[in-house]
Amino acid sequence: MKKVMCPSRGGPSASEQEPRRTECPRTGAARALAVATLPACPRAVSRLRRLMAAVALSHRLPAAAEEALAVIVSELATNVVLHSGSPDLTVTLTADCHSLTLEVRDQGRWRDRSAPRCEATDMDAEFGRGLALVDAYAVDRSVRRDAGGTLVRAVVAL
Repeated sequence: MKKVMCPSRGGPSASEQEPRRTECPRTGAARALAVATLPACPRAVSRLRRLMAAVALSHRLPAAAEEALAVIVSELATNVVLHSGSPDLTVTLTADCHSLTLEVRDQGRWRDRSAPRCEATDMDAEFGRGLALVDAYAVDRSVRRDAGGTLVRAVVAL
């Protein structure tokens, strides 16, 4: 178990499960490749990108899938950090023979940014394109909000 401290929030710890090699199941059922729960702080985003890279390497995923996972987890985790108010976030990556499914769950409620954006909202802006980027890499995306928080699910084709 690895520990992560987030100085900006005073630092609850995090746990990660190391990825395990799995074969494509004959039943077509999805298998968990990785699960990570981290404090919802900026440092979590880079940790999750590294986790996705490690999973991609250990499971010999195509470079395109590795890139997709890195972009998607970055965008979804950043949304949790900036907008949810959740103390932590949980990322689950599962695979079947044809796709990868990345889920990001938080326990917060959407909140607007505390300060207005300084740049125009367009495709050249540094912010505001998260879900559009996710949609560019994913073949399917869903968002489910309820009293317990938000679950965003993105599917990447293999």
